[in-house]
Amino acid sequence: MSEHKYKFNVTMTCGGKGCSGAIERVMKKLDGVKSYDVSLDTQTADITTDESLSYEQVLEKIKKTGKTVNSGEADGVPQSV
Repeated sequence: MSEHKYKFNVTMTCGGKGCSGAIERVMKKLDGVKSYDVSLDTQTADITTDESLSYEQVLEKIKKTGKTVNSGEADGVPQSV
């Protein structure tokens, strides 16, 4: 089974239960997410999923946290946000 690697540049101003924590919570609940790394320092969310989870589905979940997604890429290819 193959997997996807998605990277998002997200505006986050706080750690803990705020900004980065909100993204971590939605990734934990999303079926198909294998791993994720949300960094307040670099303003990025790196997410590895199985092949069933699309870039658009992950992007939509991040946007539902209310955070601004500045850019994104799927498997190294820039995507629209």
